[in-house]
Amino acid sequence: MEQSFMQSAMAMGAQSKKGFSRSIAVERKNLITVCRFSVKTLLEKYTAEPIDDSSEEFMNFAAILEHILSHRFKGSGSWFDGQRSFWDFIRLACSKVPNNCISSIENIENINSSRAKGRAWLRVALMEKRLSEYIATALRDSRTTRRFYDEGAIMLREEATVLTGMLIGLGAIDFSFCLKGEALDGKSEAVIDYTPYLKFTQSYDYLSDDEDGQSVDSSNSDDSVEHPYIPLVTDEESWRNKCRKMEQRFKIVNAQKGYLEELVRLRESQLKNVEMENKKLAAGLEELQLQSQKEKRELENIILELQEQLTSLIPGESHPLSKDLSIPLVNQWPSLQNYNNQEDRKLYHSCKSLPSLRSTECLVNISAEPSPALTPS
Repeated sequence: MEQSFMQSAMAMGAQSKKGFSRSIAVERKNLITVCRFSVKTLLEKYTAEPIDDSSEEFMNFAAILEHILSHRFKGSGSWFDGQRSFWDFIRLACSKVPNNCISSIENIENINSSRAKGRAWLRVALMEKRLSEYIATALRDSRTTRRFYDEGAIMLREEATVLTGMLIGLGAIDFSFCLKGEALDGKSEAVIDYTPYLKFTQSYDYLSDDEDGQSVDSSNSDDSVEHPYIPLVTDEESWRNKCRKMEQRFKIVNAQKGYLEELVRLRESQLKNVEMENKKLAAGLEELQLQSQKEKRELENIILELQEQLTSLIPGESHPLSKDLSIPLVNQWPSLQNYNNQEDRKLYHSCKSLPSLRSTECLVNISAEPSPALTPS
């Protein structure tokens, strides 16, 4: 009897575990499906004007993405760091993204809680058009992902790859947010409004697609039964839903294509600007080199002119200053004691003061006696 009781208890435990796994799989499927509808709504809503916090479609999308990033998150923190949120995962897993905004989010003064920083990061990533890149980089860090998420979380399943693919289309939308609004207080819970998505009908074939129909693990594959919330549909409705699904995928791919083309044009424009700036810098450098050479030649000419003027003042050809005079001249002049007459003394003092003369100034007669031509008759 005891053995039968143990067997029944184990059977009930296995059934309970199977039911729990199925419940988690349904949660993943619903969140990814609603996220797809939300992205579709944003793409249809977007016009030339940027989307901001006043858009109900965006607020719903932000709530959905927050639920996805928080799905099966290990939220219990230690006694000193308080409650954690998906921001703690993003902060570590996305630190290797080039030119990331992680440090900027950490330094915002009016945002203190982890949840508020996560919401601020979501808005900044959308304005940078890099949300898909951030999440894809975080998923590649599988060790950190498993550290922050329990088994069965969306971030640990194939649905995460589907998520990064659908978020690429948001790069075609311009977003503009104020990081001081009430949505960033971090105190209120993110609430999803499912009302706008009731117009989207789906068939069982839609949910059992290759990208969405994976179960929790291979052990649950024998257990796949029809989803209890999916109504029976006719063939006509099924084909209509397939057409809508294909139309939706086409719009997403078309938006992604437009975004990538715009990104290529932007990079080409930046490359042309860099090339033009490089040419300007090269031309400026060449001009500076020519100017430097010109100034050098002018200085050489001034030195030669000064040497010629000094040489013309020295009597005799055998004097040392008559050949290749070098600067400075003061240290090369003989001592004053070697000159016996007053005329040589005057010549010495005049040549000693020559470095202060300019090349354009004329050298005057150093004699103190008046010139005969200037002597009054």
